[in-house]
Amino acid sequence: MERVFEGKVALVTGSARGIGRAIAEDLAEWGANQVILDIKQEDCERTSKEISEKYNVKCLPIACNVTVKQQVQEALEKVKSEFGGLDFLVNNAGILKDNLLLRMKEEEWDMVINVNLKGPFLVTQAFLPMLMKAKDGGRIINVSSISGLIGQVGQANYAASKAGLIGFTKVVAREYAKKGILCNAICPGYVQTDLTDALPDAVKEELRKSIPLGRPGHVKDISKVVRFLCSNEANFITGNIIRIDGGTVIGL
Repeated sequence: MERVFEGKVALVTGSARGIGRAIAEDLAEWGANQVILDIKQEDCERTSKEISEKYNVKCLPIACNVTVKQQVQEALEKVKSEFGGLDFLVNNAGILKDNLLLRMKEEEWDMVINVNLKGPFLVTQAFLPMLMKAKDGGRIINVSSISGLIGQVGQANYAASKAGLIGFTKVVAREYAKKGILCNAICPGYVQTDLTDALPDAVKEELRKSIPLGRPGHVKDISKVVRFLCSNEANFITGNIIRIDGGTVIGL
């Protein structure tokens, strides 16, 4: 595998596990050093060690709550000290607190909006100056969801946060195109992760049936698209919303 990202630095939020980890691994496979940022330090350190040893890249583990501005600023200073710059930012960290609208608690709404929408705002705002100095132009990829396109029952908070992230993506793409920043969003469909594995079998079967390709997505289906968007092969793509859903919402 050609290490086309050699010397570059990537920060993926929520990268200790799941889709975030897969993205960090795919970028590391092509030579990018990693900032492994997640909520628990021990998880970050374990993932950093494993990725560093497997792909021979430098990894910086940082425990950070992306909803807390002070913690984001502290993470920024650590990245500056360790790497001096940043090339790729992937806003992946997100949570679910599903409930029907009439049953949804205010704290369930606030928590999901804060992590899924305020978090990308705080992280992007903090790291933009560094990304604007990236040699080949900075890349920002926001992980939205097909729920932000079509809505899903029980996900008023999640769908609102992911739809908001799509609007945020378009604004960042417009505002910073002349600064060399490419900003895109991806919208995964049903992807097999630890989170979705915990769903009842009947629910998983219904989700599978809704996918024309007949299977759930794998984390690598997502991470490979992110890797492409970070590459120079995608240097005329910005402000786009890319569905990775096996055809679930064909026609949008």
